[in-house]
Amino acid sequence: MFDKYDAIIFDLDGTLIDSMWIWKAIDVDFLEKRGMELPDDLQKAIEGMSFTETAMYFKERFNLNDSLDEIKKEWNDSAYDYYKNRINLKKNVKELLDIFKEQGKVIGIGTSNSRMLAELVIKHREVEDYFDVLITSCDVDKGKPSPDVFLKVSESLNVKPEKCLVFEDTYAGVQAAVNANMDCFAIYDKIASESEEDIIKTATKYIRSYDEII
Repeated sequence: MFDKYDAIIFDLDGTLIDSMWIWKAIDVDFLEKRGMELPDDLQKAIEGMSFTETAMYFKERFNLNDSLDEIKKEWNDSAYDYYKNRINLKKNVKELLDIFKEQGKVIGIGTSNSRMLAELVIKHREVEDYFDVLITSCDVDKGKPSPDVFLKVSESLNVKPEKCLVFEDTYAGVQAAVNANMDCFAIYDKIASESEEDIIKTATKYIRSYDEII
């Protein structure tokens, strides 16, 4: 199944780790502190944006006086304990990573999250040694669905895009992989399930859990 690929690229949140659920809670708390309610369309509107792009969106949409650095610091601080102690790997992730390492694949992460949180969670879930490179959307010009972050990962791994396989959970992420000329296996995540039909149509393969491909 994986013979045609030299590199494997994982999204982080909702793909490697079960973490998407915390961000709605963080956004609710963030806006409540400023006397505002969470709009129904917010999660969909910011899907795929980089950490910085999301901060810019919040600042403009909610007319915030906070600087971008202050917004991002508050989010990092709010999420720190979750990412260090409470967020778990998705089921069978380690087993799949072991398979890829045994097959000699190089492995990277392309995430819209902050570098601090990404590095924190892979360290404390004891999987950091599996990854040859970690690129965030803040390291490139545009977040997902633009292909920039995945192209940067493939460049850093020295593997052509067509020899890369991406694992993603969101529609924006799947689109980013396709836009990068990469095959994409989409993994089910509850938060992204509203776009499940579009994800299935766009992805190379759709799986409900990793045990389907182990």
